[in-house]
Amino acid sequence: MASTKAEGQPETAAPFAIELKGISKAFGPVQANKDINIAVPRGTIHGIIGENGAGKSTLMSILYGFYKADSGQIFVNGRPTVIPDSQSAIRAGIGMVFQHFKLVQNFTVLENVVLGAEDGALLNSSLAKARQALADLSAEYELDVDPDALIEDLSVGHQQRVEILKALYRHADILILDEPTGVLTPDEADHLFRILRGLRDQGKTIILITHKLREIMETTDNVSVMRRGTMVATVKTEGTSPEALAELMVGRKVLLEVDKGTANPGAVVLRVEDLRVRDDHRVERLKGVSFEIRAGEILGIAGVAGNGQSELLAALGGMTRASGKITLNGQPLPLSGRGSDGQSRRRAGIAHVPEDRHHHGLILDFTAWENIAFGYFNEPEYQKNALFMDNDALRADTRRKMEKFDVRPTDCWLPAKSFSGGNQQKLVVAREFEQDPDLLLVGQPTRGVDIGAIEFIHKQLISLRDQGKAILLVSVELDEIMSLSDRIAVMFDGRLMGLRDPEQTNERELGLLMAGITGKEEAA
Repeated sequence: MASTKAEGQPETAAPFAIELKGISKAFGPVQANKDINIAVPRGTIHGIIGENGAGKSTLMSILYGFYKADSGQIFVNGRPTVIPDSQSAIRAGIGMVFQHFKLVQNFTVLENVVLGAEDGALLNSSLAKARQALADLSAEYELDVDPDALIEDLSVGHQQRVEILKALYRHADILILDEPTGVLTPDEADHLFRILRGLRDQGKTIILITHKLREIMETTDNVSVMRRGTMVATVKTEGTSPEALAELMVGRKVLLEVDKGTANPGAVVLRVEDLRVRDDHRVERLKGVSFEIRAGEILGIAGVAGNGQSELLAALGGMTRASGKITLNGQPLPLSGRGSDGQSRRRAGIAHVPEDRHHHGLILDFTAWENIAFGYFNEPEYQKNALFMDNDALRADTRRKMEKFDVRPTDCWLPAKSFSGGNQQKLVVAREFEQDPDLLLVGQPTRGVDIGAIEFIHKQLISLRDQGKAILLVSVELDEIMSLSDRIAVMFDGRLMGLRDPEQTNERELGLLMAGITGKEEAA
């Protein structure tokens, strides 16, 4: 395996692990990065934050060889370095842990670590060598994981450790992590940050991309702020505050705490009784879930991804078959057969922001205005006559929604794939929030969304609640669940572990429930 250090280069040769000078990158008329300058000191944890579409991902993609900059220079450990592809980045000592892991699910940990870094023609010798190296790395950095375990059998937290081990096995001295805590429990996130601090103390350099300001404040040494493709500031973390960083990100003061009054729940809108869902392999994913939501309240569902929340939203939204009983405003809704589809749910008064915007919320090759029409193309205001839709009216409505929800750029003719992830999310949110539903199903409403947009979406959710709407909120963000919810239910292994009052619980208690640990069983 090639060493990442140049021959004869002393450990202290350069004060900066990474230095970018004058980096610019455009995609057609869109300037993603404009004259970016950033210097990351060696042996530090450096945070990068910014709004959706600010250019963070583009910049890191240039650094990892996915994109080529139009202009500018990259210096690695003080040396000018050309990075035309990811293999070049790896050879330069740069590793990247993606938000969506790049692991082969039916391979073992060991096989995933070795994949693409085989040492010679004989695989057995590579595996034997890697096994010892893996044991050493696991011990040194507290990355305990069974080398013979299949990836599909590991928790998300352990899969993430495998990604870090992959990078370290390839001799990475610089690690880039993109939104690393999005699917972790609080305890798993705490463990990850202990690992990162350990890596830093061993001389590694960490670049952390996250929208969670608390993580930035607790973990990083320095933080760089991007806005609209430019680098607006780099500051020492100990000399700033979440409020100051938020203002730098969006160019105005941002309300970090959700401002909401006391809920005034009305009549029961949704009643769920003994809801059960089996997957294609006949495995039961929802195991007799029962609860109710009243008009004018938000019920938050907390839990680690994969514990039945997705199946719950799918069953209620008409996306999968289920058994049990659900009623909306006292009227039963079918769970299978005729009338159990998403279109029927919409006609009944249910709007749905799905968890996965790419697979269930948008058709990426279609334009923004076409995506706004999905599910609602039969609405009277979109009809010219009995035969034709009024596309002009639809496009005008799309522009209104884009302006209200600050979708950038405000071009309704652009395909959905041309928008950043956060702006794609705002398109879906705008479409569903504006339908005046009786019940709003919301899955991960602020996933990949910047702090300014989070503030706006939260305000809209509270506004809908105050208008008397019933809202079911599913989120892996505990802060979000605790600040928005009037009641909190925790899901684990397809069951509701209990209901909690957000005023009378804390992240530790919820984290234990998310891990299936409770002192007593409670009925929901």
